[in-house]
Amino acid sequence: MSRDEQLKERWETVVSLLSSKFADGDTLDLDAIIYLIGVQELGKFTQEFKKDEKVNLMHIAICRLLEPYGYYEFDYFDAEGWPHYNVKEELPTLKAGEQSVLMKDAIVNYFLEKEVIK
Repeated sequence: MSRDEQLKERWETVVSLLSSKFADGDTLDLDAIIYLIGVQELGKFTQEFKKDEKVNLMHIAICRLLEPYGYYEFDYFDAEGWPHYNVKEELPTLKAGEQSVLMKDAIVNYFLEKEVIK
């Protein structure tokens, strides 16, 4: 199986799993999955979030997802428990499709690392 086919298969597994658990079977999009990862990383599962906090949750997720690729490095947790990251290396300029593939790959790797999928 090629790397692209494996990524596609694993991505579909992640989407199916999260959609059934968090969206009553509706299909979650990439942004929704990034948001869920941000909530997971923050660890405040029952809290209601304001719009700006939701943006911050997505930022947390992106930093965490791209940390293994060398783009971000965890720095510290603030007094409210929010993680903060430093930029280690600027992201290269990517086309929309390339960004999507990078994020899907990072998400799949995140769920492999957490042993949610195989």
